[in-house]
Amino acid sequence: MNFGSQRNSQKKTILAQSISGLKQLVRFGWEQALSCLFPVVIFASLALTQMVTLPFLPRYDWLLIICLLMQWIMVRSGLETRDELKVITVFHLIGLALEIFKVNMGSWTYPEEGYLKVFGVPLYSGFMYASVASYLCQAWRRLDIKLVNWPPFLVVVPLATAIYLNFFTHHFWIDVRWWLAALVMIVFWRAWVTYEVGGIKYRMPLVFSFILIGFFIWIAENIVTLFGAWEYPNQTDAWSLVHLGKVSSWVLLVIVSFLIVATLKQVKEKNQQGISTEHY
Repeated sequence: MNFGSQRNSQKKTILAQSISGLKQLVRFGWEQALSCLFPVVIFASLALTQMVTLPFLPRYDWLLIICLLMQWIMVRSGLETRDELKVITVFHLIGLALEIFKVNMGSWTYPEEGYLKVFGVPLYSGFMYASVASYLCQAWRRLDIKLVNWPPFLVVVPLATAIYLNFFTHHFWIDVRWWLAALVMIVFWRAWVTYEVGGIKYRMPLVFSFILIGFFIWIAENIVTLFGAWEYPNQTDAWSLVHLGKVSSWVLLVIVSFLIVATLKQVKEKNQQGISTEHY
């Protein structure tokens, strides 16, 4: 009798843990969905403008207007802070510079017409990079992200700079992405990221989070190229899956994005602590 009661108790415990785990997964998914609001709007806009021809302006220009309007709504509604807007603007400029270079090197093209294009690159393209920064900023705040064993500033900044510059220099010199990836593994081997869901703290190796985000961006890239956001040379005649090797590029770009956001967050925290100390 006792044995039967013990088994029933174990089953109830397992069921309760399963339900609790499912609730946590739903909460985590909901917070991620809210953090991805800007990218989702971009995906929806790409799909809409692919299926419906909007009047008066070319498609690329409408996409820029939609992105600007969405950015304004997010700031006005409080979904994004002014400090986050500054970070996102920086990413827009960084992404646009990379796009201009890559397009003119023949890596990919924007084949459609547009009034607001710079050296063959529509201005809305910078928002696709800005949306990654928007996700990071939103997730940082919503999940109360903390960094453990974060490397020194003098290591992080040169590493992020080298990764970004390699996107340009590998066209003229050797591609050192795998050396840089190895450096990332070494520098961040002991680093963890902690996050909170429903009042419960979790943690994850930072390098693993880089890989996960990069992989999901690669999936997103397949979706946006299907909707004609841009076009790789092998997609000129018909759409095809983006090469899996692009995951490494996105992982490195995620690392640059994360390092910039993390550095700016830490600088802001130190400044706030300094102000609090002065007032005290």
